[in-house]
Amino acid sequence: MQQSRTKINFLLKKAPVGTSVFVKGWVRTKRGNKNVTFIALNDGSTLHNLQVVADPGQIAEDILRKVNTGTCLAVRGTLLASQGSRQTVELQAETVDILGEADPEKYPLQPKKHSFEFLREIAHLRPRTTTFGVIYRLRHAMTFAIHQYFHHKGFFCVHTPIITGSDAEGAGEMFRVTTLDPTRPPLDETGNIDYRKDFFGKETNLTVSGQLEAELAALALSEVYTFGPTFRAENSNTSRHLAEFWMIEPEMAFYDLEDNMNLAEDFLKYLVQYALDHCQEELEFLNERALEEEKDKKKEERSEMTLLERLHFVVENQFARITYTEAIDILKNSKPNKKKKFQFLIENWGADLQSEHERYLVEKHFQKPVILYNYPKNIKAFYMRQNDDDTVAAMDVLFPGIGEIIGGSQREERLDKLQSRIREIGIAEEDVWWYLETRKFGTAPHSGFGLGFERLMLFVTGMSNIRDVIPFPRTPQNAEF
Repeated sequence: MQQSRTKINFLLKKAPVGTSVFVKGWVRTKRGNKNVTFIALNDGSTLHNLQVVADPGQIAEDILRKVNTGTCLAVRGTLLASQGSRQTVELQAETVDILGEADPEKYPLQPKKHSFEFLREIAHLRPRTTTFGVIYRLRHAMTFAIHQYFHHKGFFCVHTPIITGSDAEGAGEMFRVTTLDPTRPPLDETGNIDYRKDFFGKETNLTVSGQLEAELAALALSEVYTFGPTFRAENSNTSRHLAEFWMIEPEMAFYDLEDNMNLAEDFLKYLVQYALDHCQEELEFLNERALEEEKDKKKEERSEMTLLERLHFVVENQFARITYTEAIDILKNSKPNKKKKFQFLIENWGADLQSEHERYLVEKHFQKPVILYNYPKNIKAFYMRQNDDDTVAAMDVLFPGIGEIIGGSQREERLDKLQSRIREIGIAEEDVWWYLETRKFGTAPHSGFGLGFERLMLFVTGMSNIRDVIPFPRTPQNAEF
């Protein structure tokens, strides 16, 4: 009977000494002399390597010669107590088989420090590095935690369309989906492209949000959420923007703005606590990595909290809640604003807050996460519930080091108010007729929010560039892999 493979994370934690085991993985490093060869093997199940000890008297020389960094191996042997200080067990090899060679002259991931910029150029190989293996496993853990949280809360997962004929945000920065000939598209009687002859019979795009469709489901199932890819054709090359990213968007019937804020705070604390409880080794590794990175920064650029301190900061503090108007007063009277240290000075009510303002409120003024609510109507989307003044029942959750991590609102459930608002900003009623009908037939108060998954991953991992928390980033001029 063929011996089955055992994962390395199991061997390092649970397998007893003296056990005969069979492992497979990729070589991280090889060292040794004529008497013994030490191979660090990793199969992706853990950030730790398994040390394989190969006796040249037992393993053929031509096999050991082919063992290089990047080579894929299958090894049978006996698990022994390790003589080294960095691991508790090691594998005494009895057989070593080469599954896939890696030419040491050409393999780009040699055992040395590589810049993240370089690793983005070889995103097909960077999961084999310790850092990106950690990030991939954390990304999985956070995905699982999100679904578990909503499942336990009685929410239903709804799959909303990726191809859409609506622009949920009114942003106008969307990727067009078409099958028309780009060199000779059909034209209508006015000389414009005739989208009636396109695949869907109308102009369509990749979605920027599943929110509007999730609202329809919430007005039948009460509590739902979406978790899927979204797209923005924003020509931005910053460390915080992607053209393709993932969004978590819960929508809840019978929730007002306060209910919405309560859920957002509870949800974020749950996710961060899950990471602390289930990904301790990964977080400790990333914490040390971030501390090393901080040493190279100027004193004024260094973070005041370590990664682990920021994570505990979120779960151990009740979020401060203030209105947009109160926030403007605080910012106008702040030292950075008075001394013109802000890049964007706060002068009047109605200003659209920037990341520097949000982080000042969290890190300096309140020293805890902050939820801002009741924003000016003119800087928010059409679907947000209108208050009696010039504000809407919107809310944003602000985190240290990140700024806004969640944006949401109570939705406008009153048909007359919604119709008035979409006319005001120039949306054609026929384009959202189905959305308006939910306000005609059994309308109900309801709320929701959106959490950018990569923004969450930036916070949990302490990485500084959003391109490094998604496997294959899509950015302007970059759709490789």
